[in-house]
Amino acid sequence: MSEPKVLTENSGGSARVVNNLIDGLAGVVKGKRSFLQLLTAALVAGGHVLIEDMPGLGKTTAARTLAALIDTSGDRVHGFSRIQFTPDLLPYDITGVDIYHPESGEFKFNPGPVFASIVLADEINRSTPKVQSALLEVMAEGQVTSGGKSRLLGDFFFVIATQNPIEIEGTYSLPIAQLDRFLMRLSIGYPDSDSEYLIVTEDPSVNTVPTLEPVCTVEDILSARKASEQVFCDERLIRAVIAVAAATRDMEDVEAGISPRGPLMLIKTARAYALLHNRDYVIDQDIIDLSEPVLCHRLIMSGRKKGGNELIRELVLENLDKINY
Repeated sequence: MSEPKVLTENSGGSARVVNNLIDGLAGVVKGKRSFLQLLTAALVAGGHVLIEDMPGLGKTTAARTLAALIDTSGDRVHGFSRIQFTPDLLPYDITGVDIYHPESGEFKFNPGPVFASIVLADEINRSTPKVQSALLEVMAEGQVTSGGKSRLLGDFFFVIATQNPIEIEGTYSLPIAQLDRFLMRLSIGYPDSDSEYLIVTEDPSVNTVPTLEPVCTVEDILSARKASEQVFCDERLIRAVIAVAAATRDMEDVEAGISPRGPLMLIKTARAYALLHNRDYVIDQDIIDLSEPVLCHRLIMSGRKKGGNELIRELVLENLDKINY
């Protein structure tokens, strides 16, 4: 069995950088530190995030704040872009298109808004499945293919997609293939009364976000990713997570169980989550905190029944209890 690695000076610096980023986010997104920790853990782990919630709870504000706090100018493709998904959006409105120039007699590629470091895909489930799928290759491969040529994005590419609850009129459910591309599905939820008072009196999305200065660079985030890969995770925790995924594949109430990508992403995120908690090792509570946002959207209940969250939590606790330390 592998032994825990000592948190190096560089790793400790990465932990400080990541927590400075969370503090900056908390100055705008009031009273939601747990949500911000999950969002930042996904960023460090190198995944993408789907935020599902009612309108007006700060989904867009969180994305804009994150973009303002990270200096992306050092990346090959940099900056922040927002794509407003609507029913009339077309795939090339997202990825870009080859345009014919009569004067030269040649086609020239006009990059779409995905050519940025941080992309906000706002209300992604208001567009058709064909348009939603345009993000698949970009999110999975970090590239866009057009006219038979593949064009790479930057080393740092992070998608924050938002969606309204699927029960709202005029929405299209995301296909399971695209849901699986998201590392986490999160929800912000309504603020407590004290936080809502600060939101109403300070209006941080209008008064604070435009004044924000970067607290870290793309290089800092990429260094944090490398540092998180060195975080120790006990073999017994890994096997417990694998057992959870395997158990979902043979249950009567489950139509499609969790694929091996689920455990892989959960352990990867747990290492990043441990780093932002200033630890060089993963603990049981990391797995408990992350299991629902990382695993539940990869699980399809029979007849689209609800209850996936409770099922995952029960399986995680059951398998962690079997571990003898």
